[in-house]
Amino acid sequence: MRRQRAPLFLLIPGLVALIFLLVPLIALIAQTPWESFPKIISSPEALEALRLSFITSLAATGLAAVFGIPMAWLLAREVLPFTGLLRALVIVPLLLPPVVSGVALLEALGRRGLVGGFLYDNFDITFPFTTAGVVIATTFVAMPFLIITMEGGFRSLHQRYEDAAATLGASHKRIFFRVTMPMVAPAAIAGLVLCWARALGEFGATITFAGNFPGVTQTMPLAVYTALESDRSVAIALSLVLLVVSVGVLIALRGRYLQTRAS
Repeated sequence: MRRQRAPLFLLIPGLVALIFLLVPLIALIAQTPWESFPKIISSPEALEALRLSFITSLAATGLAAVFGIPMAWLLAREVLPFTGLLRALVIVPLLLPPVVSGVALLEALGRRGLVGGFLYDNFDITFPFTTAGVVIATTFVAMPFLIITMEGGFRSLHQRYEDAAATLGASHKRIFFRVTMPMVAPAAIAGLVLCWARALGEFGATITFAGNFPGVTQTMPLAVYTALESDRSVAIALSLVLLVVSVGVLIALRGRYLQTRAS
């Protein structure tokens, strides 16, 4: 197929956008202290922050899958009343500044929060400034990515396949796990990876709701923030690790997200 020639009024601003997005990344790589890089990323503090980031982001992705995928199906099939309003509420965390999400979580799950007060007074359960708080904060901001991606996947699947399985006597549970989920697997993979990547890079809600305590709540983004105040080279090295992870996520997706949304 013949490649379309780009008009100048689109080409020039498009290239400016590309340069604008790439220059900071190139600068980060150029300023990386390569001589001390292995020592920095292998330090106990960096390894602990990286370990905590992976554990909490995977836990958040698991929670998002357990609760977000059913929610996406309900939205796609419009079986609940006021589906449009519910969809708008689900994507609110995407629009909120992360620090506002953290404040909202404090008011909901803090020791004197709407729900947290009851849990603390009756069961001595507290979430803020704990590792569990990190998981909650990252789940709150990352789950909408999974929901909107999976909703697109469910909507792209014609309901006749589920109806055909139902006429053959399959239960709702069997239809969902043996028919629906295998057919929307690309959307599920894309949604889970995006959700995990968002949870891995979460900062604002985490530091507001869970704090920044090494070994307990200090994830990799928080470690970068802390290092930036004392040692710029350490902050750059840790930032590069997150950049490599992000690029790895994009390579793993291989355009599946865009293809799923387009369908």
